[in-house]
Amino acid sequence: MDTVRLGIVGLGNMGKAHLGNIRAGKVSGMRVTALCESTGTLPPLQDGETGYKDVSEMIKSGKIDAILICTPHFSHTTIGIEALQAGLHVLVEKPISVHKADCERLIAAHTDKKLIFAAMFNMRTNATFKKVKDLIDSGELGAIRRVHWEVTNWFRTNYYYATGGWRGTWKGEGGGVLMNQCPHNLDLFQWMFGMPQRVRGFCQFGRFHQVEVEDDVTAVLLYDSGLSATFVTSTGEAPGCNRLEITGEQGRLTVTDNTKIHFQRNRRPMSKFCMEAEAAFAMPESWHMDIPIEPTGGQHVEILQNFTDAILKGEKLLSPAEEGIRSVELANAILLSTWQDKTIELPMSSADYERILIEKGEKSTFQKTKVVAKATADDFAKSFR
Repeated sequence: MDTVRLGIVGLGNMGKAHLGNIRAGKVSGMRVTALCESTGTLPPLQDGETGYKDVSEMIKSGKIDAILICTPHFSHTTIGIEALQAGLHVLVEKPISVHKADCERLIAAHTDKKLIFAAMFNMRTNATFKKVKDLIDSGELGAIRRVHWEVTNWFRTNYYYATGGWRGTWKGEGGGVLMNQCPHNLDLFQWMFGMPQRVRGFCQFGRFHQVEVEDDVTAVLLYDSGLSATFVTSTGEAPGCNRLEITGEQGRLTVTDNTKIHFQRNRRPMSKFCMEAEAAFAMPESWHMDIPIEPTGGQHVEILQNFTDAILKGEKLLSPAEEGIRSVELANAILLSTWQDKTIELPMSSADYERILIEKGEKSTFQKTKVVAKATADDFAKSFR
């Protein structure tokens, strides 16, 4: 094989964006040969492309080697399992599934390790976070003591939720800001710091919008190493901010807006200085420096290229889908902790969470304000973000 024949299922905003990048020739060794959209209208087909309304028909067509899944969250699991069982390579948009039990089912279907199974965690290509991870892994920050990440620049209007009928409901979306806007942040969190051992969540549901899911979140994550972390996010706060603070033995690293890194570096490790200084109010000498970073990474195109090269050349994946269970488990644990009003030990019970989520979906009587008729086609496309 010298070219990967790709089928895309789900032609909402992200599906169309990926299609445009591949058609423009930005992904070497990949071409689109099939498109599937079960509810909307397919974009005009180009030479060599076939359109489908039924994803099973596309999977069985023999016209594709790989599938890119860009559908609403709950269907990621069923489509992914069917594709893997049919012998296709799979790239799935975030999150890989809505809850941990479905993640486990999807991952269990990946029995043929010759098949490439990846997730669209494009923020791992961001030069800023690659640099932060390098500073952590290299020991430049020393042992990490505390982390605080405030991600409140996800502001959304009530109209945003109303224009997507599945948005803001347990049955349609399976969650709110944690499941829709923050999978990338949660993936980066575990990628950089590893998984915590205990999670305590404090979620508010429909605080700022006419939705039944969480739109305001504060979480505390605790590690056996002594590291403590807080994660704060919301879709109802403006102006919001995106600020990650990492306190280590060697000083404090601050990441602002995913683009700037500032390091206040201690000349001596803080614990060593604490125990050795012979002055009551002394502080270790520290130096302020801005960390240089390269231009931002290739984002979605880089993940698509890496997926292609993994198939054609055996290149190592940047974002294996199996790792996608971690960000889902963090989101699930934060919600479960809120519902049960207690600290959740990780790994958490996937069965407990699935049961509660199903019950919430079945019992929901939530009705949104009906403004869908006023929405334009562009509004509807944006609802898939």
